[in-house]
Amino acid sequence: MHLFLRRFLSASIAVWLGVNASSALAEQATASTTVTAQDFVNLQQGDHPHKGYRRAHAKGVCVTGQFISNGKLAEFTTASLFAEGKTSFVGRFSIAGNNPHGADLKAPVRSLALNFVLSASNQWRIAMNTPPVMAVTNPQDFYAQLLAIKSGPEAIATFFNAHPESEDFLAWKAQYSPANSFSDETYHSINAFYLDKNTTKHAVRWSVSPADAATFPPETGDNALHNMLKKQLNEKPISFNWLFQFAEASDDPNNPAVKWPESRHTVSAGQIVIYDWQEQLQGKCHGTNFDPNVLPKGISASDDPILKARSAAYAESYKRRAIEEFNGALNKEKG
Repeated sequence: MHLFLRRFLSASIAVWLGVNASSALAEQATASTTVTAQDFVNLQQGDHPHKGYRRAHAKGVCVTGQFISNGKLAEFTTASLFAEGKTSFVGRFSIAGNNPHGADLKAPVRSLALNFVLSASNQWRIAMNTPPVMAVTNPQDFYAQLLAIKSGPEAIATFFNAHPESEDFLAWKAQYSPANSFSDETYHSINAFYLDKNTTKHAVRWSVSPADAATFPPETGDNALHNMLKKQLNEKPISFNWLFQFAEASDDPNNPAVKWPESRHTVSAGQIVIYDWQEQLQGKCHGTNFDPNVLPKGISASDDPILKARSAAYAESYKRRAIEEFNGALNKEKG
């Protein structure tokens, strides 16, 4: 298998390794072994963890900005940020992998996370990735995919031959070319959620697509994406269009492996505008666990089993790095 595809699939495992243990998953792995969130995080961090850092997407940069809502989504949800107006956020761009000093351009998965604090008890934490779909539909198969990745090219080929549901993921991967900047990527919710208003629910997925950014020749070196972002923001804000795709009756909100047709009704809710950046250890994003199941009033989760199971591993990773930081793991880096 092509080296880039192997690297991409390995990175994808790190992106979505937010899966919880279940009896079925344990049976998938081995009849006598219980697979826990701790086991998955152990796999993410490897034999030599970078203490104090996230176990996946360890390298990133904090950003701050505003969502400028045009009010068009307000008829579908009571979430306050979709009323016409501006809502501030703290966010984070990152690359896949467990190395906080890794080479940007060698990581084919990029991510954008956002945190909207709407009130003291009402937050929305969003974790988006460049792939629009997953390769599999449940934690059990996701774990089996991980085992295949660890076993090598023949096992990977055998896995995908046995999993035709990976068709949309592989089709996207075949045409995807990583951008030379965070600002030129499109980021996807991957999982489906519901917009809630009164007694009405609409299943949606969303994407954040490039709208405007300063342009410069591509950067090189290990920090290429991060250096480009800083250069762009020194020139002017970076903006993205926030698009919501509505499911029809034939679309399964609980299946993250199937791409919904482009013909589905789509609403542009406004623009995400990024004004500034901060090094991740000094910015507010460092202390945020971007658990996608932290949802505001007016937004609810689908029953996608992978979405439902992500919180445990997110929490385990956060717990480990918080304890390590409390014990001084990042004192030198923070100066």
